[in-house]
Amino acid sequence: MDAIKPVKEFKAGKMTVKVYENREQMGKAAAAELKKRMDEVLRSKDELRMIFAAAPSQNETLEALQSYDVDWNRISAFHMDEYIGIDPEAPQSFGKFLRDAIFDRQDFKRVELIDPLAANTGEECERYGKLINEKPVDVCALGIGENGHLAFNDPPVADFNDPETMKVVTLDSVCRMQQVNDGCFSSLELVPEKAFTLTIPVLLKCTHLILSVPGKTKARAVHKTVNDPVSTKCPSTILRNYNAVMFIDKDAAAEIL
Repeated sequence: MDAIKPVKEFKAGKMTVKVYENREQMGKAAAAELKKRMDEVLRSKDELRMIFAAAPSQNETLEALQSYDVDWNRISAFHMDEYIGIDPEAPQSFGKFLRDAIFDRQDFKRVELIDPLAANTGEECERYGKLINEKPVDVCALGIGENGHLAFNDPPVADFNDPETMKVVTLDSVCRMQQVNDGCFSSLELVPEKAFTLTIPVLLKCTHLILSVPGKTKARAVHKTVNDPVSTKCPSTILRNYNAVMFIDKDAAAEIL
């Protein structure tokens, strides 16, 4: 693919922010960055370990990434969060989202899914945490929430020094309403209140952090991410301390342009 030039690019701390005309251009540019970093890793390692976010914000990026020639059978894939108690085949399940969007469409070396129906949530956190911690994770394709959450680390439960790898959290109302805004649920009452999430330190340990953050509903969160003090009041502000690259469209950039 030809390189797509951003309409604006700047630094926010160590993080690079790139603004594109629309979601499609943003997704193609984010996918190109992911492919570049994946190639770098695979030149020096036999296996690449990668964490994927599951959300409509990732649609354009995931689709564009699959237009490249990627050595999928050398990639071990993980996801970062899941609702507790949801049917694994429900369209709102994050595992189901990623299976449909990419996991079942490519020949991955390995795909590890969080079990939303685990009988013991503590044991599931321990099981999945061990899988994540087997080796360093090379690439993380992620987004940020309307409340600045990373995975399901909402402001009330976010911890930049969290000792856990995966934990059970209670989702705050802004996070749950985002799921309605995204069209995943028809009403707030239908959104689960509990979820599994990888913790913030786990995500930040990934070598390459590539974010896709489109849409006008993310404009306030993007503004806070770039401008607010680094604090768990807006968890995504911590990204300014890392060499992350955040790809956004004009809608998401409305409050910073």
